[in-house]
Amino acid sequence: MRPIPRDPFRLLSSYVRMAAAAVWGHLGRRSLVAPGGPVVSLTTFGVRVRAVHLTLVSIGRGTVRPSRLIVWVDDPALVDAPPPGLARLRSRGLEVRLCEDLGPHKKYFPYVSSVARHRVPMVTADDDVLYPRRWLETLVAHHLRHPDAVVAHRVNRIVVEDGCVAPYARWGRATSERRTPRNYAVGVKGILYPPAFLDFLRDRGDGFRSVAPRSSDTWLHHCSLRAGVPVLPVVELGGKGFWPVRGLRRSSALLEQNVLGGRNDRVRSALWSPDDLAVVLHDQWPVDLLK
Repeated sequence: MRPIPRDPFRLLSSYVRMAAAAVWGHLGRRSLVAPGGPVVSLTTFGVRVRAVHLTLVSIGRGTVRPSRLIVWVDDPALVDAPPPGLARLRSRGLEVRLCEDLGPHKKYFPYVSSVARHRVPMVTADDDVLYPRRWLETLVAHHLRHPDAVVAHRVNRIVVEDGCVAPYARWGRATSERRTPRNYAVGVKGILYPPAFLDFLRDRGDGFRSVAPRSSDTWLHHCSLRAGVPVLPVVELGGKGFWPVRGLRRSSALLEQNVLGGRNDRVRSALWSPDDLAVVLHDQWPVDLLK
């Protein structure tokens, strides 16, 4: 006998929202994209391919739509003959594009490296979340107020204790818009990257392959640290309206390895130079880096 879910109402609510997204995906005709928005880029693989169209529909139904909506896959068959849910969305503006298998870096690096000079911000999303209608609107609003910053719906705050960085598992949430190198964007709820920072990422290349192949958030935080680009939280939605896509038999291996297994801490130690560590410990960037 299966155990009763801890929150059966939330479980039922998730399935109701999934069913609604499936109907909108099947019967909807409105384009998922519109001029003037940022590019939204994500990746999918394995069993998640069957349900990623639900995530994409939730993004395309937002109060602000992306100018491009791209899902990256490393299987040529998914480009040539995508599942019906994805195939239907192609006629509404979705791009299904092929890239090599870069693990979690697939969600941003193929797009970043494909543009000679970035003029439009890029937003990354996860493939197993239903996003609220104001998801993109609130990211864009923060970008307009802070055009040089990375803005995200979930930002962790690096904890420093006795002159040392505490393990990742003990970091808390950031809720202040104070500019600090201790803010660390977490990808699950969506992150907006400004054009100048996208150019920085492109020019920095694929060094993540050797040192952070499975830790994209840690790599991207290190890049923002080096570039002097602040990370700011978007708090308007308060975490509400984000619903998991159920029934994917999702593996927690990446979370367990990155957080509970200490991979993020090991990758951070390998990436950070003494100067990087000093910036975080002193909680400020060098003045010349911010000019």
